[in-house]
Amino acid sequence: MPGLFIKFSPFITVIRAKVVGKKLMKDGPFGTMRYTVKQMKMYRGFDKMPHVQYIYTEASEGLCGVKLEVNKYQYLITGRVYDGKVYTGLCNLNEKWERLTLSQRKGLNHRYHLGCGCKIKPCYYLPCFVTSKNECLWTDMLSSFGQPGYQSKHYACIKQKEGYCSWYRGWAPPDKTVINATDP
Repeated sequence: MPGLFIKFSPFITVIRAKVVGKKLMKDGPFGTMRYTVKQMKMYRGFDKMPHVQYIYTEASEGLCGVKLEVNKYQYLITGRVYDGKVYTGLCNLNEKWERLTLSQRKGLNHRYHLGCGCKIKPCYYLPCFVTSKNECLWTDMLSSFGQPGYQSKHYACIKQKEGYCSWYRGWAPPDKTVINATDP
């Protein structure tokens, strides 16, 4: 799973929720699973849908459907609104809340929205370079084989002074006068 910061920005709806029920809907050739959720918090998507009651996904994991456990965990769920419904799948981020690092949890509340104008540029092999001021170079793939590494678990790509994006770690607001392009 790529880092949370990568998955967060392109999605229209981002919520923290507990799954309280599920029902197989007989639409389409393979069906759709409808999960009933108790929304704890919405991080993004207020303009499209102020409250989410159902999450829809393909019934089969082979068709990129997501399996969520009922009445067991709280999840961070991301998806897109289509025809008044929130859809998610394996390409979206759907993670048990308890598996998120403290940095990722804090990022949801205080940091990730500051990086929506930034782009994450993956580095698969050296040498790697950013090509514009709104890019952050993501290097987890060099040492973590595409899995969440230290960078994705503890940093956020944030727009800094004069539109430059750089990695930021910490709980205080980003310093608007200093750009640290070497961290991490």
